[in-house]
Amino acid sequence: MAWFRRLKRLVKHRSLDAGDSRRVLGPHAMEALQQRIQSSERLHSGELRVVVEAGLPTSYLMRDATPRERAVALFGKLRVWDTENNNGVLIYLLLAEHSIELVADRGLMNKVDSMVWQRMVDRMREQFRAGLFEAGLIEAVESVSELLFQHFPLAAGEANRNELPDAPVLL
Repeated sequence: MAWFRRLKRLVKHRSLDAGDSRRVLGPHAMEALQQRIQSSERLHSGELRVVVEAGLPTSYLMRDATPRERAVALFGKLRVWDTENNNGVLIYLLLAEHSIELVADRGLMNKVDSMVWQRMVDRMREQFRAGLFEAGLIEAVESVSELLFQHFPLAAGEANRNELPDAPVLL
């Protein structure tokens, strides 16, 4: 029966594409998220990336990879790990599996209790179940921003170097 579960998963993921991600986050939502990220990064030295992916690539499905594995791969591919203070955070949403992953670099991960991250995921899940994807992602950006401000505030007169793009990524 494992083959049937894998086939069912493959069909589910292949039935979605980037157009589904764009329907979940239209142009207004994309702009709002980008502005929130830009505003946030004026307050701390951290970097935020948001990725909404419709379905996993076939190569991930063929090896039965988890959404977490994909999020970690994107964390590397988008260079979120490569910030000066090791304080980048990826907020990842996989539509096909209704999966949410938060991947934080070691500079922040080591300072925040796992229950704090879980509460963020739980709150996002509530918002998404209600169809409030923009609100859920904005709330997540703000929650992560609070943590980054708490642990990595900018000194007076200091500016965030903005090491990564602020626009959300839709896959």
